[in-house]
Amino acid sequence: MEPSPVGQPLDESERAELLRLRRQVADAPAGQSADGTTRSEHRGLRWTATALLLVLVAILAYSAVLSRFARAEVLDTDRYIETVTPLAESTVLHDELAAQITDEIMRQANIEKVTNDALTALTENAPNVPPAVVGLAPVLAGQAQSFIESTVQRLLASDQFQTLWVEANRRAHENLVAVLTGDHAKAIQVDDDGTVSIELKPVIDRVKGALTDRGFSFASNIPEINKSFVIFRSPDLVKAQRAVSALDKAATVLPFLVLLVGAAAIWAAPKGSRRRAFSLFGVSVAIAMALLAISISIGRSIYLDAVPPDVMSTDAAAVLIDTLVVPLRTSLRAVAVLAIVIALVGYLTGSSTSAAAIRGAFSKGLNRTRGNASGRIPHPAEIYAARFRLPLRVGIIAIAILVLVFWDYPSGLVVMMTALIAVLALLAVELLARPAIGYAPADPEVDTTDQIATTSSTGADEQGT
Repeated sequence: MEPSPVGQPLDESERAELLRLRRQVADAPAGQSADGTTRSEHRGLRWTATALLLVLVAILAYSAVLSRFARAEVLDTDRYIETVTPLAESTVLHDELAAQITDEIMRQANIEKVTNDALTALTENAPNVPPAVVGLAPVLAGQAQSFIESTVQRLLASDQFQTLWVEANRRAHENLVAVLTGDHAKAIQVDDDGTVSIELKPVIDRVKGALTDRGFSFASNIPEINKSFVIFRSPDLVKAQRAVSALDKAATVLPFLVLLVGAAAIWAAPKGSRRRAFSLFGVSVAIAMALLAISISIGRSIYLDAVPPDVMSTDAAAVLIDTLVVPLRTSLRAVAVLAIVIALVGYLTGSSTSAAAIRGAFSKGLNRTRGNASGRIPHPAEIYAARFRLPLRVGIIAIAILVLVFWDYPSGLVVMMTALIAVLALLAVELLARPAIGYAPADPEVDTTDQIATTSSTGADEQGT
């Protein structure tokens, strides 16, 4: 049906259609559209979409922190060395290494048997020496063991051991990376059963030299010892190749996906509730970090159970795993702090009664601090601050975000300091702009267009923030 020309009266069919549409709109209940869909149903659908997207945000945030850890710590040898270097000063690890090295030297050199044979030969060749002297073999072997262990401890406490520790861990980590990336040709120190270890031969060679220097001439008879210190053992290590490879590839993409999906979740929220969705975005990320912290604790228990007592003591294994996951815990804490800040900002700028009360108290405090009761003409800087208050806010927040994005490994302290500086900068803008808010110049030659726009936007900001 062709519509009637503009200005011409409606024909009978057009008028009937118009009346039908009017009746349909009039009969629709309040808050219901013409197609029968209520506003509450629209809001429910939007909140459902927002909730699903926020769940996806939590999953992506969890994976993003893990992937960054995989790239920065598991696959980056330099970062790994930076992490494990402090272990060279751990007394718990010193005791474990000293015990393992001493036991290996005693076993390889067979000192107790050699001592027993020497005393037996002495009694046979020297009639004046009673046969009971042979019973001193275990005592002499024990003294030799104490002497060797003290020599090992002295070496472990020296700067020389720190260099040896770094070199041994560098070789072990390069082999681990070879396994996780599938380069088996380089994985010399990673066994088929998933055992990752560091070589102790350089340390033992230095111990033998130290024993000789201290007058333990028997050290020259100690054979060459190839001893390794187990860091991790799991038959499923090779199976982790695919997961580590995927995490490595996703390390760059996932953080941006978190922001993209978070923006979609906020956009999907009903109008008037997007600041609440912004706050829930922060809550979702914080929950993801809490789950990651729980996962780390579970993984720690699995690791400790996977290390047999005859391979490493529980205390040494605990010190080792706690040191290795320090960067991961630092990252999740930093992200959790940022998420809490986002949640608070979303809450404080929302429309709830408590948030409005806090904003009201804050506004009164600013008015007392920088009032305009005296009627003085604001300084041009104050006028410009009031006029460009919104761009200044956006700029400060954008700079804070860029600092955190381009900071290689931001810690919780870095995030807190960045957030604190951003808050102080926002507060400074508010204090500077406060005397010029609502100011109207008396001079008619002054262009008041911008001032009116600033005043209007200020009122809207104060109602919405």
